[in-house]
Amino acid sequence: MSVEPPSPGRPTGPPSGPLSGPSQPPSGPPSQPPGSSGGAPPPEPHRPWWRSVPRIALLATAVVAAVILGLVFSRSDGGSGSKSGNGEVFLQAAAKTGPDPFTESTATDSSAAPASASPATESPSGNAVRGVDGSATGLYGGTRNVASCDVERQIKALQANPPVNQAFASVAGVQPSGVPAYLRSLTPVQLRMDTRVTNHGYRDGHATGYQAVLQSGTAVLVDDRGVPRVRCACGNPLTPPVAQQSTPKRTGDTWSSYRSSNVVVVAPSVTVINVFVIYDHDSDDWIARHRGDTGHKDKPTEPPANLVSPSASVTTPTAPSSLPPSPEPSAPDSGTTEDEGPSADTSGSQPSL
Repeated sequence: MSVEPPSPGRPTGPPSGPLSGPSQPPSGPPSQPPGSSGGAPPPEPHRPWWRSVPRIALLATAVVAAVILGLVFSRSDGGSGSKSGNGEVFLQAAAKTGPDPFTESTATDSSAAPASASPATESPSGNAVRGVDGSATGLYGGTRNVASCDVERQIKALQANPPVNQAFASVAGVQPSGVPAYLRSLTPVQLRMDTRVTNHGYRDGHATGYQAVLQSGTAVLVDDRGVPRVRCACGNPLTPPVAQQSTPKRTGDTWSSYRSSNVVVVAPSVTVINVFVIYDHDSDDWIARHRGDTGHKDKPTEPPANLVSPSASVTTPTAPSSLPPSPEPSAPDSGTTEDEGPSADTSGSQPSL
């Protein structure tokens, strides 16, 4: 038997295309109605994606997660677990270290006599505050040639513990390497009025903010606008207070002279304070202390003609306020400047709470 070779025009294998029919659907209707036994049932109609139950569940989960994250990051404390605006105010006695200190005490003088606050002209609500300008004469006290805080000891304590130093820097708004210059730019004084602040303790490697009232006599470091920035009995950084929406619950220490109506909030001076005029209750004298000086250049000064007490008017906050950053440190004056006293209006002003 002879086998003829395939002719050139005949294919030698199966076709290269699909074996199941034409690649395009037929243009006419199906030859048999759906459901008849003569053919396969047609595919189910396409369902919109939003009707898919699993997809709806995934979408709902994503929305809930976004809402939770939004709530966390929109908190006034930045989601750090801070107690800045939770309705509690912690009263802190002048000589006590208090909870979660950044360092050991570097206070050297915490005994200033309280100032006489003028009575309020109206009955303030439980969450009202009284404002006083940071440059007001007599707002702060101290002892001539004696710094209320040991600044160099504070610097060494922070430098000895880098994580603590970094947490301190994050609150102060400076680089960790800039903490020594920042502290040296501040001025050691004593509070003469119970003063509301946001205090920051150190816990679990982080700074945790909480509302506090510091007792008159507390040793603090203030910036060039007269705002308290460090509580020396614990080394804690301070920032302006956060407004409370309701009457805050008081916790912590007690002292006989405490009156909620006389608690003040220090408002930043509108200009830089080159010389602080402070009261020395030990000698019943007035002192001129240069910004950034630790008392070595103290000079006696004349008693102020118009001693200003805290503003008698009150203000009730209506919304939490954001915490402004601490100012960058500026070099302390090396001598007498053109103004030998507070450079801003000392009539008192309302804080922006």
